Amino acid sequence: MSDPAFNKGTAFSIQERDRFGLHGLLPPHIESLDEQVQRVYEAYQRKDDDLERHIYLRALQDTNEVLFYRLLLEHIEEMLPIVYTPVVGQACQLFSHIYRRPRGLFISYPMRDSIGALLRSRPYSDVDVIVVTDGERILGIGDQGAGGLGIPIGKLSLYTLIGGIRPERTLPIVLDVGTNNAERLKDPEYIGWRHERISGQAYFDFIDQFVKAVQQELPQVCLQWEDFATPHARPILERYASKLLTFNDDIQGTAAVALGAVMGAVGVTGKPLHEQQIVFLGAGSAAVGVADYLRAALVQDGLSEAEARQRFWMVDKDGLLHSDRHDLSPEQQVYAQDSAKLLNWPKTAQGAIGLADVIQQIEATILIGLSTVGGAFKEPIVREMASKVDRPVILPLSNPTSRSEACPEDLLRWTNGRALVATGSPYAPVVWDGRTIPIAQCNNVFIFPAVGLGVVASKATRVTDGMMLAAARALGEHSPALKDTAGSLLPPLSEVRSVARAIAEAVGMEAQRAGVAPVTTRPELIARIEASQWLPEYGPVAD
Repeated sequence: MSDPAFNKGTAFSIQERDRFGLHGLLPPHIESLDEQVQRVYEAYQRKDDDLERHIYLRALQDTNEVLFYRLLLEHIEEMLPIVYTPVVGQACQLFSHIYRRPRGLFISYPMRDSIGALLRSRPYSDVDVIVVTDGERILGIGDQGAGGLGIPIGKLSLYTLIGGIRPERTLPIVLDVGTNNAERLKDPEYIGWRHERISGQAYFDFIDQFVKAVQQELPQVCLQWEDFATPHARPILERYASKLLTFNDDIQGTAAVALGAVMGAVGVTGKPLHEQQIVFLGAGSAAVGVADYLRAALVQDGLSEAEARQRFWMVDKDGLLHSDRHDLSPEQQVYAQDSAKLLNWPKTAQGAIGLADVIQQIEATILIGLSTVGGAFKEPIVREMASKVDRPVILPLSNPTSRSEACPEDLLRWTNGRALVATGSPYAPVVWDGRTIPIAQCNNVFIFPAVGLGVVASKATRVTDGMMLAAARALGEHSPALKDTAGSLLPPLSEVRSVARAIAEAVGMEAQRAGVAPVTTRPELIARIEASQWLPEYGPVAD
C-alpha cells in the first residue's frame, strides 16, 4: 500500500487482503475503481483554488497512480491545466513550500562526481523516458532552480496520461546547478543548492558528466531536455542528438505542434503548403525553430532549399531580416531576404522595414507571432492581410495571454470570420455569425507524449527531425477543420490519447525509414503501439 505503482487502496480484493495481511488496515467495503474516482473527484472539487487542486492531485499521484491517472483521463480538459500549464508554473515557484515526498531525482552540482550513484537511486530499475531540466527557463517565469523539478514531474504525467508510457518507467530529473533567482536564494525554505548558477565550461562539463552517466546506466532511455535557457538549449541538443535517443521539446515539440496546426489550416485553404507566403513576428529561438520545420516541410513538398527560404519573411524588433543586416545570428541569416528585392519598399529613418510594411508589400497567407509583444497584430495589419487572401492563417503563439499578439475574437471580427486561428495560450470558443468556433491551442501535449510512445513501441535509437515532421503531419491530418471549416485546427483534448496512437505510428514508420529502428510491418508496429499504451486499470499484484 505504500507503493503508488501497486497500491489499490479500498479496491484490494478479499483474496489480496488475505494474502498481504491488509484486513484491519482497510475499511471492509471493497470499492470499484469507478467508485474511487467518484470519491476523489468530490474531494478535488472541494479545494478552494487551483494551487490547492494541484497539490491534491500530486498527493494522489504519490499514493495511487492508477487512481490518479483514471481521474485525469475522465476529466482531462478540466485537470490538464491544473496538473501542468499554467498552474505548474505557480507550483514551481512555491515548490519548496509545497514539497511533500520524494519524486524524481535531484542531481546537484556538488555531487557531480557521483551522478552514476545518484541515478542508481531511482525507485524502479527500468526506465523508458527521462525528462530533465536545469530549472533556468521555467515557462514564462524564469529561473526557479531546484523548483524546476515540477516541470519534469508534470511533463511525465502527460507522457503517461496521453502517450501511455507506464508511470513506473518514467523518471523526472532536475540538474541543480544553483540559481540566480535572488528570491529563491533568500527563501529560508528553499530546498535546492544555495549557490549562484554554474556557467561557462563548468556548466557544459557537468552536462557531459550527466549524459555519460545516463548512457552508462540507462543506454536505451529516451532523454528529453526541458526548459533550458536559449544559450544552452540548442548547443546541448546539437551536441547529443546524434549520440543518444534525445530531443528538446521546447525547440522541436513547439515547432512540430505549430506545423501541425499550419498543416490543418492549409488543408482548409485549398492552397498547397509550397505556395504559402509565411510571415513571422519574432526571430528568437522559438520562431527560428518553427520556421526550420516549416522550411523542411516545404522542401518535402518539392521546393528547393533556396526556393523554400524565399517563402519566409521574418521580422524582429529591428525590422525585417535581410541580407544587409549585420546583427543576425547564423540561424537567423537563413531567413534573411535579399535586400536587392527591397529597394523600393518603405523604410524607417534607420532603414528598418516593419511588419505592417511587409504585409502591405506581399500577399501573406500565414502570419505567426512569437514576439511576446501583446497586441502586436494590429487591426489595420490583419485587415490588410485579409483583403488579399480568402482564409488568412493567423497564429499568435506567444505566452502568456497578456503577451499574445492578438486575441482570437478580434482576429475573427477583423476578418469577418474568415481567419483560421490557433494560439499559444488557452482561449474560450468565439461565437461568430451564429457559429461557435473553437480556438486551437498549440500545446506541445499533442506531440511529445505521442513521440515517446512511438519511440518506445518502435524501439528507435534516435529521434530525428524527420520523425518530428512525421508527427506534425499526422497531427495536421487529424484537424477537425478539415471536416468542418468552423472546427478547431487541432483535435479536442478528449481525443488526444487516440490521436497519440496515430502520431506514434507515423513516428515509428519514419524511424524505420530513417534506419534508426528495427524494420517491421505497419500492422506489427500498430500492435506494438497498442500493447505499449498503458491504461489506468488495476491488475494482479505480484509478490
